[in-house]
Amino acid sequence: MGIDPRGLGRLTAALLCMGSAAVQAGEWSGQVGGEYRGFFETPLFPEQHDSYLSAFAQPEYRHAWNNDKQRIAFAAFGRISQYDEARTHADIRELNWQKSGSGYEWRVGIQKVFWGVTESQHLVDIINQTDLVEDPDGEDKLGQPMINLTLVRDWGTLDFFVLTGFRERTFPGREGRLRAALPVDTQPAVFESSRGRRRIDYALRWHKSLGDWEVGLAHFSGTARDPRLLPGIGGDGAPALIPHYDVIDQTSLDVQVTTGAWLWKLETIRRAGQGPTYAALTAGFEYTISGILDSGIDMGLLAEYLYDDRGATATTPFQDDVFAGVRLAFNDVSGSEALLGIIADRDSDAHIVSLEASRRFGKSTKLSLEARWFNGVPATDLLFSQRRDDYVQMELAYYF
Repeated sequence: MGIDPRGLGRLTAALLCMGSAAVQAGEWSGQVGGEYRGFFETPLFPEQHDSYLSAFAQPEYRHAWNNDKQRIAFAAFGRISQYDEARTHADIRELNWQKSGSGYEWRVGIQKVFWGVTESQHLVDIINQTDLVEDPDGEDKLGQPMINLTLVRDWGTLDFFVLTGFRERTFPGREGRLRAALPVDTQPAVFESSRGRRRIDYALRWHKSLGDWEVGLAHFSGTARDPRLLPGIGGDGAPALIPHYDVIDQTSLDVQVTTGAWLWKLETIRRAGQGPTYAALTAGFEYTISGILDSGIDMGLLAEYLYDDRGATATTPFQDDVFAGVRLAFNDVSGSEALLGIIADRDSDAHIVSLEASRRFGKSTKLSLEARWFNGVPATDLLFSQRRDDYVQMELAYYF
């Protein structure tokens, strides 16, 4: 799980002892479900399989007291996966105490913080570590221990973060699909900081609504969440990719502007410490057509440009790419929605097609569909080892 169990036990006890009567009055919720992930082509490596089954659970607890000025929150996640041992894992997504007053709010404990406005990737989202075994799109995050102070003023909202304890990125195992040619071994991970996982990181973010504009400006100083993967020898003596975590400084800007049916979006960063200083951005728009063909369906047309000035030396496959997509919101009682998108490399024929769709059945059941296709990926591309990993995924979840 990546969290010191002794520290987690002390934190749990402290939070749950904040008034036993108040805690007993809280509310439990969450979801349980099953997932099937099937691949269209035979695997590239003999250890891999054609399909994978898994089951997951995500219990949550919330309680507020003292006129909602104090709150505790808990959310855990666990998955049992067929074949891929790395995808059988558990994590505390949230376990925190919150206290609010006039113009301020404290949060202490484990929590998730999201920054970002674009669709295809979130360059500025750096507080939480990516739970990559859950989904290759990087949207799932591990819980991050922190102390967070929020100040709300007329000139904007200012967030201070002290990030106490580093979470390592998760990666598919040797038997898992959507992995590199060499599996990633996280046991011998290398840290630039002499304090390793115990290094304390810091972040600061200002954000404000200015009419139709939503603006966020942030700075992060600490261990990079995205490691460099270098060839080496794993803990089992076999060749593997070893994560190297650098200490970085990253300044970021995110902007979203609403003008009628148009939504203009920008995320840009400047990062130092992970090799030469570089800049990257994602920028684009979403245009919504309401009630297409005299129906109740809204259609959003999306387009974004993804750029990284490191070019061929970038540690991301999206250094000069274009994203286009269509989002459908059916506005029905079942909450049906779908998103079809494509990311195309401007320097080659490589492109990734993705489909995400979901629909509720009754009040408590939700069916989700996800599919991805990797096409025309050249041998020089970071995604070359996934060229046979086209897949479809179906998930059925029950909410309680």
